Amino acid sequence: MKIKFIAFLLVGILRIPIDAYAQDRFLSDDPGNKIDAFQEHFFEALKQKGIENYELALNSLDKAEVAAKDDQENKAVVYFEKGKNLAALKRYEEAESNYNRVLEWSPEKIEVLEALYDLYYDDKNYEAAIQLVEKLILQDSDYKEDLANLYHRTQQYDKALILLDEIDQDWGQNNYRNTLRSQIYRVTGNTSKAINKLEEKINKNPKSEQEYLNLIFLYSKEGNAKKAFEIAKKLIKQKPKSHLVHLALYKFYLENREFEEAIKSINIIFSSNQIERKSKNRVLEDFLLFTKMNPSYKAELNELITTILIEENSHTYLLLGDFYLLQGDKEKSLNFYKKGIKSDSDNYGLLKNTILLQIDIKKYEAAIALSTFGLEMFPAQPLLYLVNGVANNELKNADQAIEILETGLDYLLDDPKMECDFYQQLAIAYSLKGNTKKAKLYYKKALDLSITNQKTDN
Repeated sequence: MKIKFIAFLLVGILRIPIDAYAQDRFLSDDPGNKIDAFQEHFFEALKQKGIENYELALNSLDKAEVAAKDDQENKAVVYFEKGKNLAALKRYEEAESNYNRVLEWSPEKIEVLEALYDLYYDDKNYEAAIQLVEKLILQDSDYKEDLANLYHRTQQYDKALILLDEIDQDWGQNNYRNTLRSQIYRVTGNTSKAINKLEEKINKNPKSEQEYLNLIFLYSKEGNAKKAFEIAKKLIKQKPKSHLVHLALYKFYLENREFEEAIKSINIIFSSNQIERKSKNRVLEDFLLFTKMNPSYKAELNELITTILIEENSHTYLLLGDFYLLQGDKEKSLNFYKKGIKSDSDNYGLLKNTILLQIDIKKYEAAIALSTFGLEMFPAQPLLYLVNGVANNELKNADQAIEILETGLDYLLDDPKMECDFYQQLAIAYSLKGNTKKAKLYYKKALDLSITNQKTDN
C-alpha cells in the first residue's frame, strides 16, 4: 500500500487522507520506516514556495518527482506544484505543460483548470482562456462573467453582449456588467443600435424588467437623463412592485426637485431585500449630500439611518460623521467616526477627525488612547503627538505630555503654526510641573514664532 500523504495540502486536488499506516511510518523510529525521500523533498518545496524561493522549490520538486517513481497520484501533485512555481516565475509555457500533465491524469480537476485559466489570463492568451472557461462554466456558472470579459478582450463584442444579457436575465443587473457593456458600446460606437435592440425587446415583452433597466442605464450613460427618466416611469407603470427601478428614480426625482417622491423611492430602496448593501450605501451618500443642501430633510435622514443596516464602509461613516458635526450633534458625529475607525483602522483622516472631536468634547482619556493607537500605525504624523500632549495636559499628566510633545517635535517639518502649538503645550506642561524657567522659555518660543507667522501671512 502506498502513502497518499500529500493530498490534504492541495485543497481537494487529491482527496485522500493520511491513513493509519502512513501515520505509523511518520512516527516510527525504525530506520526502514523513516519519512521517505518523496515526503522530505515535497515538504521542502512547499516551504521554499512559501517564502517565494521558487527556483529552490522547483529543485526540490524535481527530486520529489524522481522519488515518486511510479506513483501517478504523487507525480500529479508534483506537476501541479511545479506549475504554480513556474507561473510565479512567469515561465508560462513550462507551467502550462505541467498543468496539462495533471489534466492528462485527471481531466476535470477544477483546481488545475482554474490555475491554468489564471496562467492564460496573466499571459494574455485570451483565446486559450476562452476555451478553458467554457469548460469551467460547466462546473461553476460564475465564470460566465469571465467569459463575457474575454469576449470583450478578443473583440467578440456581439457574443459578449448576448452573454451579458443572458446573465442579467438570470442574476439581475450589477455594476460590473453594466460597466463592461458600456465599454463595448463606447468602443463599437453602436449605442443607438443597442438602444433600438432593447426597445424592440421591450415592445415584444413589456413586462421584462431587466430590459428596462439596461435601457435606463444606456440613456443615463449617454447623458440623456430625460429619456432615462421616461423609461423608468414606464417600468414602474408596468411593474409597480419593482424595487430596482428606484435606484434610478430617486436620482431623477432629486434632480427634478421632486423631493417627496425621491424620499419615497429611497425608503423603498432601503426596505428592499433585492438591493445589495453597497448600492444602498451609495444612495445614502447621495442623500447625505442632498440633506446638507436641504437641512429641512434632516428628520427623514435621521429616520432612515435608524432603520437601515449600513455596510461597514469607512467612507460612509466619515460622511455621516461630518454631516452630524456640521449639524452640531457632536456625540452622534463621534459615534459614526468611531464606527469608521472600527471598519478601517488605517484611515488617517478618520483617526484625526475622531481625536480632535474627542478633545473638543473633553473626552481626554479616549483621545490619549486613540492617538497612542494611531502612533503605532502613523509614527511620523506630528499631529498625533500634539493632540496626545494636549489631552495629557488637560488631565494634568505633565510628564507624559512633555515626553510625547518633545518626541513629536522631531517629526515636525516646515509647519510653523503647528510648531507654535507644540511650544504652547510644552509651556503648559512645564507650568504644571512648576518649572517656571522652562515654561517661560517655551512661551517665548511660541510668541516669537507667532509674531513671525503673522508677518509672513501679511
